Amino acid sequence: MSTLTRDYERFAKEAKEICKDRVYTDHLRRYAYGVDASCYSYLPKVVVKAEDEREVRRLIRLCQQCGTPFTFRAAGSSLSGQCSSEDVLIVCNDGFKKMEVIDDGKALKCECGVIGSDANDLLKPYNRKIGPDPATLATALVGGILNNNSSGMCCGTAQNSYKTIRSIRVVLLDGTVLDTSDKKSIEQFLREKPQMVEEILQLRKEILADEELTHLIHHKYKIKNTTGYGLNSLVDFEDIIDIINHLFIGSEGTLGFVSEIVYNTVEDVPHKGCGLMFFKTLNDASLAVVALANMGRDKVVAAEMMDYQSLKAVQTLENVPDFVREVPEGTSAILFQTESYSKETVDENLAFIKDKLKDIPTAIPSLYSQDPKEYDSWWAIRKGILPIVGGQRRKGTTVITEDVCFQIEDFTKGIEMLTELFHKYDFVDGGVIFGHALSGNVHFNITPDFSDPKDTKNFGDLVKEMSERVSGFGGSLKAEHGTGRMVAPFVEMEWGKKAYEINRRIKAIFDPERILNPDVMITDDPDVYKKNLKAQCVIDDAFTICMECGFCEKHCPSRNLTLTPRQRIALLRETKRLENEGNFTLASELRKGYEYFGVDTCAACSMCKGLCPLSIDTAQIALSMRRIDPPAPELAKKIYDNFSTTLQMCRAGVSLEGIAGSIITQKAISKITEGLHGVTGVTPYVPKTTPKANRYKLKNRIKPTNFEKVVYFSTCANRAFKPNQGYDDDRSLQQVVESLCNKAHIDIIYPQHIENLCCGLSFENYDDVHERAVKDLHDALMKASQNGKYPIVIDHSACFNHAFKHMPDLEINDISEFLCKYVVPHLDIEKCDERVIVHKQCKIKSLNKSQYIEDLARLCTDHVFNIKSFACDGFAGQKGFFTPELNKAATKDLAGEIAEYGATLGVSSSSTCEIGLGESGGIPFVGVAFLLDRCSKAKQ
Repeated sequence: MSTLTRDYERFAKEAKEICKDRVYTDHLRRYAYGVDASCYSYLPKVVVKAEDEREVRRLIRLCQQCGTPFTFRAAGSSLSGQCSSEDVLIVCNDGFKKMEVIDDGKALKCECGVIGSDANDLLKPYNRKIGPDPATLATALVGGILNNNSSGMCCGTAQNSYKTIRSIRVVLLDGTVLDTSDKKSIEQFLREKPQMVEEILQLRKEILADEELTHLIHHKYKIKNTTGYGLNSLVDFEDIIDIINHLFIGSEGTLGFVSEIVYNTVEDVPHKGCGLMFFKTLNDASLAVVALANMGRDKVVAAEMMDYQSLKAVQTLENVPDFVREVPEGTSAILFQTESYSKETVDENLAFIKDKLKDIPTAIPSLYSQDPKEYDSWWAIRKGILPIVGGQRRKGTTVITEDVCFQIEDFTKGIEMLTELFHKYDFVDGGVIFGHALSGNVHFNITPDFSDPKDTKNFGDLVKEMSERVSGFGGSLKAEHGTGRMVAPFVEMEWGKKAYEINRRIKAIFDPERILNPDVMITDDPDVYKKNLKAQCVIDDAFTICMECGFCEKHCPSRNLTLTPRQRIALLRETKRLENEGNFTLASELRKGYEYFGVDTCAACSMCKGLCPLSIDTAQIALSMRRIDPPAPELAKKIYDNFSTTLQMCRAGVSLEGIAGSIITQKAISKITEGLHGVTGVTPYVPKTTPKANRYKLKNRIKPTNFEKVVYFSTCANRAFKPNQGYDDDRSLQQVVESLCNKAHIDIIYPQHIENLCCGLSFENYDDVHERAVKDLHDALMKASQNGKYPIVIDHSACFNHAFKHMPDLEINDISEFLCKYVVPHLDIEKCDERVIVHKQCKIKSLNKSQYIEDLARLCTDHVFNIKSFACDGFAGQKGFFTPELNKAATKDLAGEIAEYGATLGVSSSSTCEIGLGESGGIPFVGVAFLLDRCSKAKQ
């Protein structure tokens, strides 16, 4: 019986003294921040975002004082409910990003908030990587990877966290910090925690004294197993620190908080070869898996199985090869990989594998490749199965993803058993079987409708019978997704009474009150696995397909300010659910809050679309809502009707501000307007880097000696303003482009009446005005280019993207693309010593044209760095002035990144973004044309 007092009100009040404005008790953020990738829906009482270990220690102490159970959350990509909470949820993500390469790449120290793929990016120069390689590596944090003992497609049991851990830094419930890489920390722990040490060593002693139990533990970990605590740590190691190091792996945050990890890295073997084989039946594929597994890791390092439903699901994707679309019904595939330090060995391995599998009948000819571009496309199919299948499910259904593991000799029978359960419980439709078959590890998806009592009962019965039958095989109920809530009631079923009692004692040693992540791993509730299941309300078709996996979050500029794309979609579902239940008061509260959290602070950059396996463009939510009732439609019409006057007024406004700047400093103006914006929410913020007025007169630049022509549409922002203040070149962008074209012998033609033209982006919420603006510009460009005879260049990437999408019949170039293709070939370029950081504007990234600006920078200097701290700066045109907190949140790490590189200049192709970049970064950001003009002269 729990003795916890659960004083959430006191906790929330006192937590604000620790984390200030990062404590959330409103329904909107409690729900949004409580969403994870699992099939469970829990609403935390309080959510706190911790930024460092010191805060975590204080929060742990406060939770104990208030008797409030608490759960740690990393990326929320876990699938089994291990980071869901109905109590206090402590999110440890953005403040825990430090990494340090150790021993020339042989080890990596990283805090728990580091994304797995970012860790590997840091290790690339050393030709090494971390061992675990889950399919979620691009979004999962190492804290979650370690706490779930996630393995992956290639690492198996040989290179998972258990095998590659060097040390951890952990905060225990009493606030003790144990850093197992620090001799002094270890000595202090041994001195101050003798009872804990003795109890853990006593467990080891009892296990070793029981031959049957010792044998069971050794046997169970010959295959992947993440069911319950890592009992193998108690038999594999005798030193208490080694035991603790490994006991925390896969503990799912139920024993303490792991703030830092040191991984022994593994070599990224240079030569790889893959095979994609298609078998007539799933049974034939499983026979091939057994054969591959028996060849050993020196021949095969990975083998992924995909049943027919998996292949069918991915057939609709654009990048899927045609042969996948043409496989006969019933076909199942195996994707395997071999690798070595020599190409010759890879050749030999591929030949050996072909020969060994030649007697298993195939449906279509098998494919083999050592071309990374080709086999990476095959792996992309495998990695996308889970979300793709989720996206194709019936409306209103929830994706359930389970993973089990069999001894390899039982693999074929195990597959037959799962198929039988699909039919028995009516989950054939939407059910798929795939997974890391080389390890005997199988994932499967089912898509029940939890608003349907029959589906709900079938789900519960399937999980229970599956647990019974997998346990009967001597398999693992969980192989890498973690125990969580999903199989917590069945840990004893798999392990037996004696081993389960060891699990309970481990929990009691570290958390006797079960205050830490209750009902995960250890539970007294036999039905917890089928409670609080997500009921998926049907919303717009474009977003209903979202399965809340969280892949989209990494690049979202508002992720640390308000909401992520996943959370925006989840809130729409929650609002719909409340309305369906008749709770219109709370639904109305969420809709009101959504105006700021879901609409105003969405940059509409669509960076989420590029990360989403289903290409969901969450920006369309905000864009569509902005069009519903846009402010002052008559004013928008009047502005466009008098566009040249509007720009003159903008220039005058900047000039007036400049006059003020002669009396008080620009920095003071910025501070004043920041305060006003904070009070009114309407008054625009004036950044310190706000540019001066541009009064340069545009006229055609044509010489009889020139041999090419270009139509140059200079956008309204660049016609109104000069570049970012702080740069030593005071020319307008038009003057610089004219200078470059003059060197390259290219005539410039400006569209007639350019002062009245706009690409329409500023009016996209006003359909009538937008349509006029696009048509007027299209007609002007068509005329200037003599019906498309001449190429067109646009000098702001956001406007280029807009025109590019709406005018497909014209050859329109972004400024960087134009300079690379048309200008650079006619220049002599001499590199300078400038250390340049490159901003790739989000809209050109979405069009796969971002390489041009980097290429230009590299032509001008040997010291070029790409911004890595964000994907979109969140300035988003006018939002930099009216929602400046979005830009500031997105670019908060830019100054540190610039300092790390020693960058002296930033280049971009978006003059509005340059304003925010310059202010946040502390160095001038200018159009890349300025750098090119400075470093070039006409070719002799």
